[in-house]
Amino acid sequence: MTRQNSADTSATPSQGAWRSLVGPSGRLPEPLPEDFSARPARAVAPALLGMVIHSQVGGSPTAARIVETEAYIGRHDPACHGAAAAGRTQRNGSMFGPPGRAYVYFIYGMHWCLNVVTGEADHPEAVLIRAGEPVLGRDVMARRRGRDRDLTSGPARLCQALGVDGELDGHHLTRAPLQLLPAPPVAAAKVAVSGRIGIRQARDWPLRFFLREHPCVSSGPHLPADADADLTPPGPSHSKQER
Repeated sequence: MTRQNSADTSATPSQGAWRSLVGPSGRLPEPLPEDFSARPARAVAPALLGMVIHSQVGGSPTAARIVETEAYIGRHDPACHGAAAAGRTQRNGSMFGPPGRAYVYFIYGMHWCLNVVTGEADHPEAVLIRAGEPVLGRDVMARRRGRDRDLTSGPARLCQALGVDGELDGHHLTRAPLQLLPAPPVAAAKVAVSGRIGIRQARDWPLRFFLREHPCVSSGPHLPADADADLTPPGPSHSKQER
């Protein structure tokens, strides 16, 4: 078993959620194992709600409780960076696994986005972390963001607040300086589903998951989820994870 990390007691938690996570010992729990992510993205995305992203980038501990995610489910998903039309490239290589790694990409020439790679190796699936609730290092986040509100409500804001950039692309999320930590699961009644944000194709696929009425959920325009959308990949050439 990996030795547990010590929580930085000099950093003041901004939410009681952090105290609940570290407990009386003040020690971090073991990171989520690779097996957690070795499932289809559409199963991992809602399971990530309530989990915690813990960053020690630059020696300044910060953490956010995940409140919004989006699944990108493989070659047959036209909005996925690993879609059949795009193939595997230097930019999207980390999305092809193994699972439990970070896939970090640059958009609009100015922003980073963090994804958790899921599914089988060589199969491009990932979950975009769209928003979080600050639970540790709020002052550090505010300094990085240059403001004291809307610190982590949106994928680019979240990365900036946590200090995540392309250096962490392919990083194993069981290791410092960026780890995915377990937390009490969220009740199903608190989870809402919609279409995805900021894409042009398959916008109404029911693959965006978020905590109902949470103030840190991003506010981008989105379509209602199409409950009848067929998410099954065509043809026999896809792996078991895609069926």
